[in-house]
Amino acid sequence: MTREEEQRRAGLDGQAVLLVAGLADLAVSTVGSALGAVRGALRRSDTAELAEQAERDLLARGRLALDRYAAPPPAHLEILARRALARQAADDE
Repeated sequence: MTREEEQRRAGLDGQAVLLVAGLADLAVSTVGSALGAVRGALRRSDTAELAEQAERDLLARGRLALDRYAAPPPAHLEILARRALARQAADDE
């Protein structure tokens, strides 16, 4: 391996370390924020209502995520056929 290749490899390794450190920092700060929110929620008097609302929100987010990722995209040829039929119907009028 030449010196240039070694330097490039060291640069990539350094970038990987920085990315992992950044992700770890993000995870720690997110967990810290979440714990603070949970502590605040436990002190509230309307905890049961808050839990119900959180459950509804999580169910809605789950539905949205499944719709976004699980639903197959519409067939390209089907879309083209519908547009052609719509144009024919508009031309016939």
